[in-house]
Amino acid sequence: MKILGIDYGKAKVGLALADDNVKLAYPLSVLRFKERSDLEEKIKAVVEKEEVEKVVIGLPEGVFRREIEDFGASLKRKLNIPTVFWDETLTTKEAQILSIEAGIKRKKRKSLEDAYAASIILESYLESKG
Repeated sequence: MKILGIDYGKAKVGLALADDNVKLAYPLSVLRFKERSDLEEKIKAVVEKEEVEKVVIGLPEGVFRREIEDFGASLKRKLNIPTVFWDETLTTKEAQILSIEAGIKRKKRKSLEDAYAASIILESYLESKG
């Protein structure tokens, strides 16, 4: 089953893909948006193109949490596939460290950071499922 990982932000969203049989996620892309409805349409197009059967959304602690929960509920209604939340604590920092260690140039690293964070969220979810 293909699973889409999402690292949600105020202006951009990182996406990652994984197959639950392989348990390895890879960064897919970063989507920029102004309106949440536009973002939901972009994600729907990715879900259809990639034949995604489940979505995992990174969920932080703090004030931004409620907005992400609302986004997830709206996305679940739009996609009509299972959508779960997963702890995203420190994933952006971990993504920064991994991309530095991989030798990715600073400008490129900054543009892909959210997609790397989404892949870390997704891999964490997959590892928990055994």
